[in-house]
Amino acid sequence: MDGPIAGNPHAALNDYLAAERTVLAWIRTGLALMGFGFVVARFGLFLQEFQAAQNTPSAQAYGLSLWFGTALIAMGVFVNLFAGWQHARLVGLLDRGGPVRSRPAGPAVTIAVFLAVVGLAMTVYLISVRGSAQATMGNNSRNNEETPMTSMAPMADNGIINKVSNHSVDETVEKLKGILQAKGVTLFALVDHSGEAEKVGMKMRPTKLLIFGNPKGGTPIMLAAPDAAIDLPLKILVWEDAQGKVWASYNSPAYLQQRHAIPQDLLPNITVVDALAAKAAE
Repeated sequence: MDGPIAGNPHAALNDYLAAERTVLAWIRTGLALMGFGFVVARFGLFLQEFQAAQNTPSAQAYGLSLWFGTALIAMGVFVNLFAGWQHARLVGLLDRGGPVRSRPAGPAVTIAVFLAVVGLAMTVYLISVRGSAQATMGNNSRNNEETPMTSMAPMADNGIINKVSNHSVDETVEKLKGILQAKGVTLFALVDHSGEAEKVGMKMRPTKLLIFGNPKGGTPIMLAAPDAAIDLPLKILVWEDAQGKVWASYNSPAYLQQRHAIPQDLLPNITVVDALAAKAAE
């Protein structure tokens, strides 16, 4: 098996097998470079999607990763082409029985130096990206500390008004019930959402909905705008957020008027909810 191949007294089978092992090793190297280049090229896109998922404004472009990745892919293609050419040349020499000189280490050294340069550049790049991300997170944290919570502020687009209560949910509810009773307003229902959730084995922060009204005030509105019955009687939701703050939320009277085209002279019949919520929350 180790002797000269028939028709070629100079080349042994081991020479061909060694040449084949060499070209396969180079091909594996080229494929690894191409695969790694693809990962690097997509790294910038990953960072952008990650920032989008975290609702963090992007303060830095990540286009350099595309260029680094493209360079690695191009190097992988070159390595494969070069390996194929070198293998064909070597096999040709073996077939002709010509002298096979030791192969120079120049190509391997060149590729190693190139990868070292790309690796160093990627290291610097990643450090700069990390520093920028930390600076952005720090700025966001400071802004969050300095800016009052606005997510619970009245929203013009959904018509919900939120008032901070100085009491717990239960205390606010009891206070509101007392106010309604004192003013002769009927409490039609008290829906304990958190209590019902607990009955089915689910946890929910204290959340209670009060449905109340006065037929003398609500009936004229529903006669003038029948679809207003979907939002009447009036409602106030008393609930606790994740920070333990208690809110009294209700539909804005102006929103209800616009939604159902309630006549202006009947608007006082629903604006009473403003005073009720404010009194219960104080």
